[in-house]
Amino acid sequence: MYKLHIACGPSTLVLDEKGARRPSRRRPARRKQVDMEPSPRLTVRGLLDESLMTGARIASGHTALDRALTWALPFSEVMGRFDDLDAVAVYARPEALAGNVHAVAALAARGAAALVVDGSLPATTAESPLPAGLVVLELSFPIGFAALNRLLAERALTQEVHVMRYSSHVHTTLAGLLHRGAGMTLLLREVSALAHHPAVALDARGHVVAVHGLDSATTDLVSDRLPRALAERQGAETTSGSGHGHDTRVVELSGDSGRWTCTASPIRLGKRFEGWVAVLAAGPGPGPHELAQHAVVTEQATAIIGSEMLRQRSVDEAEERARGDFVQALVHGSFTSQHDMQARAGYHDIDLTSTFAVFVAAGHAPDAGGAGVEGSGSLLRLARYAASVLPHPAVRSYVTVIGDVLVVVRSLRSRDRRDVEAEIEKYAEAMALDLEDRRGRPVPVAHGAPAVGADEIRESYRQARVALGIGQRLGLSGAVSYRDLRGYGVLELVAETDRSRRLVRDVLGPIRAGTDLHDTLVAYLSAGGNVNAAARELNVHRNTMLSKLDRISRALSMDVRLPENQFTAWLAIRLELLDQVHTAVDREINYR
Repeated sequence: MYKLHIACGPSTLVLDEKGARRPSRRRPARRKQVDMEPSPRLTVRGLLDESLMTGARIASGHTALDRALTWALPFSEVMGRFDDLDAVAVYARPEALAGNVHAVAALAARGAAALVVDGSLPATTAESPLPAGLVVLELSFPIGFAALNRLLAERALTQEVHVMRYSSHVHTTLAGLLHRGAGMTLLLREVSALAHHPAVALDARGHVVAVHGLDSATTDLVSDRLPRALAERQGAETTSGSGHGHDTRVVELSGDSGRWTCTASPIRLGKRFEGWVAVLAAGPGPGPHELAQHAVVTEQATAIIGSEMLRQRSVDEAEERARGDFVQALVHGSFTSQHDMQARAGYHDIDLTSTFAVFVAAGHAPDAGGAGVEGSGSLLRLARYAASVLPHPAVRSYVTVIGDVLVVVRSLRSRDRRDVEAEIEKYAEAMALDLEDRRGRPVPVAHGAPAVGADEIRESYRQARVALGIGQRLGLSGAVSYRDLRGYGVLELVAETDRSRRLVRDVLGPIRAGTDLHDTLVAYLSAGGNVNAAARELNVHRNTMLSKLDRISRALSMDVRLPENQFTAWLAIRLELLDQVHTAVDREINYR
């Protein structure tokens, strides 16, 4: 009985004496992946396994054999300095220690990993016990400092080469997936496969972007506690798999789903922090070799995951701009046809048959110099924040920015007229409070009548803009309803006629809007002709107020303290206000 083995790439074809095929599988890929993993760092225990250390005796520090070693320094050089000796093996000849017995304790205090005595300890060391945290080794035959230093250097270089090869393997694997457009889910799945443990990606706010290998309970635990735990480790010692100073952190999480050891690396694009990539190991804490592997995987994954986050953000922003353009076309009614509106609404998943309410608010917050301090990006973020108040699964909000005006088109879930009005009023108040908290000052949020279907959104937006303009000029705050400004609604019908403009010129011609006398007249009429109340509003003396009223009466050629003249001036001021608001709204629509 004989068998013939024929190698065929990844498998072997086995033929017996009768020619029957017996396939035999080989799996070199798995072996290749294991060989690519970073080798463990040299420890004191590993040093004792080297042939150079044959016959060495452990005189002290049996519990510290797993401490890492990086390089060796001679005893004479170490004693002349005061720096940290972490991961350093100190080489000393017996005669050098004979007169420096207390130096051994100093080496332990400075964090030295081991003291290698090239021979037997001098008898004088028996006078005081050796420190327990320092591994003291006695060599059976002299080796010299050069041999010990060369051994550690070769091992450190070998370990660095292994780490670099493994890092390159991880980066190449993930970059290949990125270039093929795998997406965040597949990228994180590959991270999990490379680390042999579950993996998770978090954004800058600590929200889970993608996860693989974790159930919902553990995902909630990670989202809730991991960002806080990483922040607490901000100033703590970090762990780096490659040894190049990456800010990789290892934290412990415990919850109902068990205990987890998380190795996390920050995602940074330029100087901007974007989130974390973390690998989670369940149960007892992983060993140093496994932690080093997780650190390499997360460090290499940050650039790839960050690039995918940036690409996805660009896609989201492009879609949001397109949705914002659609909302602008919706409130301006600037579609080429009904079919165009329906096609674009279907693309953005907007139900045009819903009942909507349109809310508008001033976007810019003037600084001390009177200039707006936000850019278009900040205004859009402000609009998003405003749209997120009072969330409900049955309600959809669509935002845009027109000039410096925040626009929120929000669907309504109520059907009864009174419930609809209450829902609109409640949201407008909530939006005003949110903007006030972010701005630090009261702001008006105006809205028009509810729009049943997309065709009525344009009129609702126009009413909201008119109400906002009136609210701003009257210094109103909170929810401002077009319906509550009934007096302005009636005057709106004649505000843009030549006859009304002639009335404004005849009555208010000498007093221009924005001047001191104009503001005084508005405050006096708003106070119902009460001189004392108007003086308190303007923070002036009563006599000063009376003097200004006399000047206004002379400029208008009529006594504004008479009720009939007060009504005429009040009418002219409101017609002027409505004309200015309509002009601003028309300019916005025509500019578009």
